[in-house]
Amino acid sequence: MKSIRDIYKIGKGPSSSHTMGPERASRLFKEKYPNADRYQVILYGSLSKTGVGHGTDRVVKEVLAPIPTEILFSKEVLPHAHPNTMDLIALSGGAELGRLRVESIGGGDIRIPGQPGAAESPEVYEENTLADVMSYCKWNYLPRLSDYVEKYEGAEIWDFLLEVWQTMKNAIDAGVKAEGILPGGLNVRKRAKKLYEQVVPTETPQFRECRILSAYAFAVSEQNADNGTVVTAPTCGACGVLPAVLRYIQETRNLTDEQIVRGLATAGIIGNITKRNASISGAECGCQAEIGTACAMAAAALAELYGLNLEQVEYAAEIAMEHHLGLTCDPICGLVQIPCIERNAVAALRAMNACNLSYFLYDSRNISYDMVCRAMKDTGLNLSHLYKETSEGGLARVYPTRLEKMVAELPRIEK
Repeated sequence: MKSIRDIYKIGKGPSSSHTMGPERASRLFKEKYPNADRYQVILYGSLSKTGVGHGTDRVVKEVLAPIPTEILFSKEVLPHAHPNTMDLIALSGGAELGRLRVESIGGGDIRIPGQPGAAESPEVYEENTLADVMSYCKWNYLPRLSDYVEKYEGAEIWDFLLEVWQTMKNAIDAGVKAEGILPGGLNVRKRAKKLYEQVVPTETPQFRECRILSAYAFAVSEQNADNGTVVTAPTCGACGVLPAVLRYIQETRNLTDEQIVRGLATAGIIGNITKRNASISGAECGCQAEIGTACAMAAAALAELYGLNLEQVEYAAEIAMEHHLGLTCDPICGLVQIPCIERNAVAALRAMNACNLSYFLYDSRNISYDMVCRAMKDTGLNLSHLYKETSEGGLARVYPTRLEKMVAELPRIEK
């Protein structure tokens, strides 16, 4: 299993798989063919269908500039390829210098078919399932998953996680002050500030928790949708869940940053295991892979910070994931706005509930996290492609937009 550094990537929104991944692929290709006088990039699958909304074409052109770059949106279905696949072609004087096929597999990571490990980070952990991780912890007298992280990654992991946490807090602070309309043409208004400031005279503690948690999740998600700096947790589309939950518990429990990053470490292991054994890609397995994983990460982090035992931490993550099974990914016009922003807030609230349930019921559970993780993967692979980030089904299909004509006129190839 890889380092949790792979789960937490700091970068610009709005999409880890549609902007961060293609950006990384483009930089790699530019370094390999710096003498090209023209580039051509062909986008397939979800990258083709929602690339404009997610900003794929924009980020690729920015990276490959000042060399002219032609972006083609292909309708070709590539058998056995990841839904987020792209071909990069370098040209000089009309002749092809070389080409590279890259798959953007989620969370900003890329894979080069036929070249195992070419663009991948090294393995860090020997265990690859939560059952094995927990067994290791028990045999080695490690009471917390965060202790397990430090055992493998060393004390330097805490400086990295403190940087991650500071970036998350910055996104919240900026988001709860921001006003205006998000870019993209849907006229979605930023609402975090209103949620944060609009106190109801008869507000109960439970109502306030809902309002503040939601405000923090909206804040980060709106920063992401506005191309701001966020942290993948595990993706850009689901980046608001974990920061919202951790910021709220820090404020209500008076926890230090050093304590909070313990929760980040635990959440990172849950994200790692999900990525390894299932998926964190909405294009591959639907939104259950993104928001479901984010909710599981947040629930596990909460359980650790509440001082619950390993079984309770696992159960919190399992509840959170189990009740996102089947969640579709149907962003309107491929923009990470509707339903993505509200979905982050709902998942943050669900993470709190999952953690609370785990405290009471962990000794009577029947499902392990590894089991629900496998179920999520099977469910995702069996979902219709209409509901996996293609913007062809669900809300994206029934919502009338002014962008339909623009998307229909994109330069597409039928291959």
